[in-house]
Amino acid sequence: MRILVTGSAGHLGEGLVRVLAADGFDVVGLDVLDCPHTAVVASITDRAAVRRCVDGVDGIIHAATLHKPHVGSHSRQAFVDTNVAGTLNLLEAAAREGVGRFVFTSTTSAFGRALENPPGAPAAWITEDVPPVPRNVYGVTKAAAEDLCELVHREHGLPCLVLRTSRFFPEGDDRDEIRAAYDDLNLKVNELLYRRVDLADVVGAHRLALERAPTLGFGRYIVSATTPFTRDDLAELRADAPAVVRRHFPDYEAVYAERGWTMLPSIDRVYVSARARRDLGWEPRYDFRNALDRLKAGEDPRSPLAAEVGLKGYHPVSSGPYTIR
Repeated sequence: MRILVTGSAGHLGEGLVRVLAADGFDVVGLDVLDCPHTAVVASITDRAAVRRCVDGVDGIIHAATLHKPHVGSHSRQAFVDTNVAGTLNLLEAAAREGVGRFVFTSTTSAFGRALENPPGAPAAWITEDVPPVPRNVYGVTKAAAEDLCELVHREHGLPCLVLRTSRFFPEGDDRDEIRAAYDDLNLKVNELLYRRVDLADVVGAHRLALERAPTLGFGRYIVSATTPFTRDDLAELRADAPAVVRRHFPDYEAVYAERGWTMLPSIDRVYVSARARRDLGWEPRYDFRNALDRLKAGEDPRSPLAAEVGLKGYHPVSSGPYTIR
């Protein structure tokens, strides 16, 4: 099977190219940046280049995008051109060429202000049924691209699945006060409880989505590490997250104490990936329980794939967590 992977120079794109090629797929990487995983250097905004890349492929994984870190360095028009018009170029070419499956990488950032709860309110329980309320042009354009996927599916029958991924980037948090308060790995392990997923599990979800798209037709799925929490935990999570975590994982405090780590005092939302696990048959491996066990064994809680892909940065700025190194 011949698969086009857009954004092949990025974190997810590189992971996809590595895994799909190892699994025997004929992979074509498309990106504006040249790298060992990119076969075609071009922009998804270039309709002629997109048509050439789509010709003869059996499936497309569309991971190319301008990300949240680009909000401070790129114009709103650039976001529209890449995230909306670029996605439309791919969808229309796929429909015209009779491509059998299309997987679009979206983001939980599309939920935006739907995640905001007033002080004293329980943590938000976020499923695919929560309407997005984007807070910036990144979220707006990703939500619009999702709608284009649904439109082209309905009008042309293109099997298309949308994966709303939670955090999987290896860079530090974009908030100065959070980076100052927590060791980087400490924070990332904390986030596995409610808003993070390992790169290997994200790649696995995309691999399954490729397989299931012709049967499912269209669907939106949250892709985040399986949370241990239930709706009954939401009020206490907001008021005293360590107490809730202690109840679910009595051994976590000893593991953290050995490293001088701390748990977040409050958790404001929980991403629920039950639909992806049910419909895609997805079984994320790198959750909080797995991280604790690996830490106990003196191992890196990240997957080998995440460690291999490593840091990439987003743009060559002079300072900050998203600088290209």
